[in-house]
Amino acid sequence: MDDINLTGKVAIVTGSGRGLGLAYAKALAEAGAKVVVNDVDAAAVAAAVKEIGPAAFGVTAAIGDTASADALVAAAVEQFGRLDVLVTNAGILRDRVLWKMSDDDFDEVVKVHLRGTFTCARAAAVRMREQGEGGRIILISSPAGQRGNFGQTNYAAAKAGIAAMARTWALELARNGITVNAVVPVAATAMTRTIPAFAPVIDEAERTGQPFPAWLRRDEGLGTVEDVTGLIVFLASGAAQDITGQAIGIGGDRLALWSHPSEKAVAFAEGGWSAEAIASAWANGVGSEPETYGIPAPKPPAA
Repeated sequence: MDDINLTGKVAIVTGSGRGLGLAYAKALAEAGAKVVVNDVDAAAVAAAVKEIGPAAFGVTAAIGDTASADALVAAAVEQFGRLDVLVTNAGILRDRVLWKMSDDDFDEVVKVHLRGTFTCARAAAVRMREQGEGGRIILISSPAGQRGNFGQTNYAAAKAGIAAMARTWALELARNGITVNAVVPVAATAMTRTIPAFAPVIDEAERTGQPFPAWLRRDEGLGTVEDVTGLIVFLASGAAQDITGQAIGIGGDRLALWSHPSEKAVAFAEGGWSAEAIASAWANGVGSEPETYGIPAPKPPAA
């Protein structure tokens, strides 16, 4: 499809030295885009640029500060003449339960994921508005940001904030023809390998070269990093010009549209609600079907 062809487009992918970010950068380049590759690890940047080829230019920088964001946009413009697509993928983990999480654990994750997404998107939006030809901003969120996850106060909060920023920026940038969407990927990475139900299956697939089993790809929506790239290329393309403000999940064989938060049940009391009235009405009223929380445990088929 011509609408999917990204020839002439220029993209930035943060955190693209390895893993999902590298897969995104490679897929965008294969679709015809020029790509600015970024990572905090200079060796990873060099290796990624070598793998992608002449369509790539590397910038070694830690994501979070305004200076890094500005440097990425400047590199795109200086090397390739413009900026059309931003994918904010950079992130780190500092997992701890609440009572063991330090200030630094919290601040470092929020700085890279949430502040880094903000600074990079702001710099990209400024450039795209100056160009006056629209653009695509693709923010990488997570199931943890949609559901919460044990031991991930910092990460889940940042990823939830990223989905909220996508909805806000979709409103603010609509007149400029700039779409903003959040992607909720699930793929075999160093993080998912830590899940006991997934680790042996991932290890076996890597050992044998066989694809993941159907229950993992369909029921859990988990596949390879390459399985996620189709959505990134689609959202970067002309085929997605009318899609904005959405949170879209992808992984394995699964593609999903996440619902936005909305009122599930409503009750009214003339004059307002006292604590006693809420206590009396809760169980058989708005609280009769409470929402779930947390990412559901994987359910491999019985042996």
